[in-house]
Amino acid sequence: MDDESLEEQFKKLKFLVELSAHKNQNSNLSFDTLVQMDESDGISPSEPISDTVEKQLEVEDSVQKIYDDVLSKGSEHFPALNRKGHLIYTNIFLHKPLPSQMTVLDASHCWILYWLINATSLLGGVQSIKSDVCQNCIKMAMSYLYEDEEDEGFGGGYMQTPHLADTYAMLCTLAIVGDEDCWSQIDRKKVYHLLLSLKNKDGSFAIAKDSETDTRSVYCALCTACMLNILDDELKKGVEDWIVSCQTYEGGFAGNPGDEAHSGYTFCAIASLCILKSPARIAELINVDSLLRWLCHRQYAIEGGLSGRTNKLVDGCYSHWGGGTAALLECISGNRNVINRTALQNYILCCCQAEPFGLVDKPGKYPDFYHTNYVLCGLSACQHYQIYDEKLALKEGTAFGYRPITIPDEKVITIDEKNLVEALDPVFVAPSGSVLKMRNYYRELKPR
Repeated sequence: MDDESLEEQFKKLKFLVELSAHKNQNSNLSFDTLVQMDESDGISPSEPISDTVEKQLEVEDSVQKIYDDVLSKGSEHFPALNRKGHLIYTNIFLHKPLPSQMTVLDASHCWILYWLINATSLLGGVQSIKSDVCQNCIKMAMSYLYEDEEDEGFGGGYMQTPHLADTYAMLCTLAIVGDEDCWSQIDRKKVYHLLLSLKNKDGSFAIAKDSETDTRSVYCALCTACMLNILDDELKKGVEDWIVSCQTYEGGFAGNPGDEAHSGYTFCAIASLCILKSPARIAELINVDSLLRWLCHRQYAIEGGLSGRTNKLVDGCYSHWGGGTAALLECISGNRNVINRTALQNYILCCCQAEPFGLVDKPGKYPDFYHTNYVLCGLSACQHYQIYDEKLALKEGTAFGYRPITIPDEKVITIDEKNLVEALDPVFVAPSGSVLKMRNYYRELKPR
């Protein structure tokens, strides 16, 4: 061991001693948890060096530098949610044309609207969503509703053919905005025919005609049918068994049977099962213990954030894909705190907020619509428990049996008012109550 490394270790030890004294004077859960995260062991020094290990060490180093800086300033200067800045970010792109560099996202119009409007809603920007400019965006987006003699669904942009992912995203957006005039323009008979045409013999759904099949496409199909109140036995036939077959030896779920477990696909699989079955029934269908173990291993000790797969880096978006799965899994397993909510909130507040606005994957990355939305969804999952209410489920349907509560236990997570975001519907990933309102609109109409 050389003199330089000894000196660095001494500085680190001195810093931790001073930090411990400060901690005893200014104790709070977020700060104390950050101390533990900063002191955690990362990759073992004996681990053989590889590209994967080098990248992980780089992330750990960048995160620890941020945490050291936060801790050195004391608990009274702990980072807060830049609500005003993030609202400026979402509103800029909701109210102005996108720059020419974004033409590559021409097939993602519906998703862009969903990411921006959902993020705005989570931040409490209801007035922005109700503005005339935003409403005009929605009216224009209705032109993405593609139909022929038999089928109807949303495409990614004008005159693009129906795609289940875009249809899901646009329906969520319409639910958030709450525009019944737009709701009335959707021909549910044609959407139902589209869904049937995309259904495979094994119970799964293709994402579009002559396109791929995975747990994501199944989730989008079930959400679409449920939101429009057209989900029937024919659409549900075989879906449950196909989803269960996607659980891997690791415990998570893959996009298809035999593939690698992934947090995004796992969320889609579990949320799909929550549309079809009660938590108690789901617990009988899947290996809950292995899923719990796999999901817990997605949260890293130093960063506090979540990864999508084994031996992969943390990414802010998995705050939702993993954190959202945890929220549902808590109802299924009966384990109230599947992940460390405070550690994840720390990662989001300290490492995922860009300057001057927007949210990111990890330190050093640029903000984008996708991460801004899903990091905020993850923050919501940190701050709220989901309760499965059997009476509510009996009245509204299994998918709508979940109701959120802001976590009252400060031993679990400290939630300052300035950091609080809106509660989510854990199944559909839209503000709580918005999708139910739209579904009830269709339920009151004549049968399709």
